[in-house]
Amino acid sequence: MEFSHFLQINLASLPYFIPELMLVATLLALIIIDLVMKKPSSSGWLAVVALAGVLITLITVVNQYNLDSRSLFNGMLVLDHFSLFFKVLFLLAASLAILFSMASIELAGRPVGEYFTLLIALVLGMFLMAASTNLIMIYISIELVSISSFVLAAYIKRATRSSEAGLKYAIYGAFSSGLMLYGFSLLYGLTGTLDLYQLANLLSDAVAQNPLVVFLAVLFILAGFGYKIAAVPFHFWAPDVYEGAPTPMTAFFSVGPKAAGFALLIRFFVSGMSQPSLVESTVWQAIGNVNWPQLLAVISAATMTLGNLIALVQNNVKRLLAYSSIAHAGYALMGTVVLTQEGYFATLFYLVAYYLMNMGAFLVVIVFQDLIGSEKIDDYRGLGYRAPLPAVAMGLFLFSLTGLPPTVGFIGKFYLFAALIKAGEQYYWLAVVGVLNSVVSLYYYVKIMKYMFLDRPSEEKATALPVAFGMNIMLIVLMVPILLFGLYWAPLQEFTRNSIQFFTGVF
Repeated sequence: MEFSHFLQINLASLPYFIPELMLVATLLALIIIDLVMKKPSSSGWLAVVALAGVLITLITVVNQYNLDSRSLFNGMLVLDHFSLFFKVLFLLAASLAILFSMASIELAGRPVGEYFTLLIALVLGMFLMAASTNLIMIYISIELVSISSFVLAAYIKRATRSSEAGLKYAIYGAFSSGLMLYGFSLLYGLTGTLDLYQLANLLSDAVAQNPLVVFLAVLFILAGFGYKIAAVPFHFWAPDVYEGAPTPMTAFFSVGPKAAGFALLIRFFVSGMSQPSLVESTVWQAIGNVNWPQLLAVISAATMTLGNLIALVQNNVKRLLAYSSIAHAGYALMGTVVLTQEGYFATLFYLVAYYLMNMGAFLVVIVFQDLIGSEKIDDYRGLGYRAPLPAVAMGLFLFSLTGLPPTVGFIGKFYLFAALIKAGEQYYWLAVVGVLNSVVSLYYYVKIMKYMFLDRPSEEKATALPVAFGMNIMLIVLMVPILLFGLYWAPLQEFTRNSIQFFTGVF
């Protein structure tokens, strides 16, 4: 009778699982097409099928916005506006990654059946990460994302740096995953539950009896989450993976799995390690005497500082953007430490801004990589004269990454700093660290601008570079929202705030 009841619940959950099933269907279609059409000419069809699957999935996700929040599959997953927010972000990032892959010569002539199949599997794993409410489901979804990422990072098999990227990614991933799983086992041993929503209530008593064990569990779990968002000290894989992976996939890694890690981190700590404040409904309190917000604050400060300082000495654009990505994980973490609705809203808003400006920056890297065959910053000399539109676009994306007005990056950082200041004096130091790091980042971003616009190219390299029409269109498409949301961000603000309100039960 109990099995029949569980079966009925699972079957009743299927209609709300349509986007994930759509991704599975796309994945199977890619496998079948790749098996049937074993020809180089089938690469275009595979890309079109992958892109169509992603866009159809996006439509099904948008259609779920009129549904109420509900638990799925016996409490393993949840459907709410918080998870839908991230699913939209994942699909937009995946669609751009597919377009970048189609346009990049890095993948030209290579079999891409497995490439697009693994990309869709990676998106499916991120969907599950954003919606997981069970410790076992969290682990399974992270493993699905990680294993797919390992293979994609090493996809250019004959390139030494690509193989090195995949190997390092796998080693660090296995280590951090093991630590996280051990942390889960400690929580399960203390509470006897795997459900996030039951964890907070049961942990209140467990903390009083075993505060050190709970703190160690949080520390080990942060190893898994920190690995996904490339936070210090779990960031070591990022520079080598970003440099060695195919550049379209590097762009996706810098946005998709990172956002999924933040989705999981926020849900875990809000639902499982916090309780609503009795004074104010939009504020939470950490469980018992385990001061994990202070731990996150230290990690945030260390992450942005180390990322920016090491980025100063990089001479490869992809490695520079890798350390920049580490620094931006530190910025986004600032919103999670204050345990307020404003803080979580600021983090989500910043992730959208980061998606736009970082994907744009990597698109310019792809354009210049195809044109000059180099990722060295020294080889960017005079590109502002030889390829004006990509160079101007790069300048806009880099200014937005710095946080200068009138770009969406400025608005994102403004919300982050405002959340810290509003939360109280105990967070002023973190706001100061964030401002100082933004100043530091300006140096290495402007260095790229200096090479492109202030340095003249040599005579033998003074000819104009032909930029493909499709690349120019994609650059313009990404430039417009950078400025538009920097001047009028109300729609993005409303969309983000609704996602947080429905997630936290406010209003």
